[in-house]
Amino acid sequence: MTDVKRKKFTFPSAYTVILLVLLLVMILTYFMPAGKYASLQYNTDSNHFTITSPTGKTKSEPATQATLKKYNVNTSLAKFKDGSVYKPVAIPNTYQKLKKAKNGLFGAVTQFLNAPIQGLAETIDIITFVLILGGIVGVVNKTGAFAAGMASLSVRLKGKEAWLIVIVTSLISLGGTTFGLAEETIAFYPILVPIFMAAGYDAIVAIAAIYLGSSIGTMASTVNPFSVVIASNTAGISFADGMGMRIVMLVLGTAICIFYTIRYAEKVKKDPTKSLIYAQKAELEAHFLGDQDSNEVPKFDFRKKLMLLIFAAGFVVMVVGVKEWGWMFSEISMLFLGITFILAFVSGLSESDFVGDFVTGASDLLGVALVIALARGVTIIMEQAQISDTLLFWLSNGVSHMSGVLFSTVMFFVFILLGFFIPSSSGLAVLSMPIMAPLADVVGVNRDVIISAYNWGQGIMAFITPTGLVLASLAMVHVTFDKWLKFVMPLMITIGILAIVLLGISVYL
Repeated sequence: MTDVKRKKFTFPSAYTVILLVLLLVMILTYFMPAGKYASLQYNTDSNHFTITSPTGKTKSEPATQATLKKYNVNTSLAKFKDGSVYKPVAIPNTYQKLKKAKNGLFGAVTQFLNAPIQGLAETIDIITFVLILGGIVGVVNKTGAFAAGMASLSVRLKGKEAWLIVIVTSLISLGGTTFGLAEETIAFYPILVPIFMAAGYDAIVAIAAIYLGSSIGTMASTVNPFSVVIASNTAGISFADGMGMRIVMLVLGTAICIFYTIRYAEKVKKDPTKSLIYAQKAELEAHFLGDQDSNEVPKFDFRKKLMLLIFAAGFVVMVVGVKEWGWMFSEISMLFLGITFILAFVSGLSESDFVGDFVTGASDLLGVALVIALARGVTIIMEQAQISDTLLFWLSNGVSHMSGVLFSTVMFFVFILLGFFIPSSSGLAVLSMPIMAPLADVVGVNRDVIISAYNWGQGIMAFITPTGLVLASLAMVHVTFDKWLKFVMPLMITIGILAIVLLGISVYL
């Protein structure tokens, strides 16, 4: 009788995780009724408001404060005219249940298959950027510039490697809290992961420094126009209201993330077997550090320094462009395409070698591009089923009779749930604030408590939600979702408790 070896369970890839989420959301749409709030949007060309009913009928109204008052929208007219509120705003007390379209088996299969394709079309700007970035990284890797730069940096940081975590997490957190630095951080993985690994850490430390920095920064937004500013404007208050408590969350949250990451990083550095991804150590080192002899330090000559300087300058211009000039991914892709042409002349590679290395580098990130498209497909399914407004309607009714600390705590969890279904911070703000902000008046708390609950609830969900950026980030470094969950869950619980405590204090301020 022969022994039959049981196959060891392996966690599904990012693609399978998102497809499972897509399937679960589709099933959910059969049990939740469709519904929608009426919406109001400012038309800059005609200087009128367009009012769209739940059934899709539209009419035009004068762009005046009186019109806003008529529809119980407490936002200042000036905020519409200066572009601070640019998306359709939900009109309170207008929710209407809609007839759900009959969708048989064939229709469901068609919808399931079409969602990723439509997601690919709607995220083509982000995907273009990712592929161009991958091409550049392939070229820079081929020249040995990364390897030489890492060797030089490792010598300079000998004994002070933990400062990498402090600096990277702090700077990215600052970008997140001020202008919503999030999707753009995908650009940082190819250059920072090898540096962290050369310092003796594992790939999870690199993800933590970059992704946690972005997550805690956007969660504790202070002046981020895409979340706290648009949410405050839509709620009819100044974004400065509640600023003090949001700064406290930013400082404490960032400090906790840094401490947590350093504690894990130093444990791994002291004993690599403590790494959550120790089984992948050789594979990841071969991929990110190359297979050169560790005793042979690559020469960091002028050409290599110039290539890294040009590459790094691209990130500086990108950050300034996003923050100051309102760049989107089309402009960022143009920037890095321009850098590609410059590197073609600087690299010293032949035309055929350069093109070949660029294509190889781009193909390495094709998997990341597919993850982004699939994640967008989940959002498309929810939009088509029109269940987001229904969920908001149910939740707003559920909390309307609560008060004090209980109200703030439940609101935090309400926005955690809404954050999964509506991963767009600005989209959630304009949908939920006109409905949720008046509840603060009913229960006797300041409206800035609602803003903080929205900010922190949706923000903490971004640490793990498959419909957000996390799976694309993990795909960049070849780490599975279960390993990330094991690493981040204790931190999430700590940050969540901090958020609940600070919300409770806010109630009495």
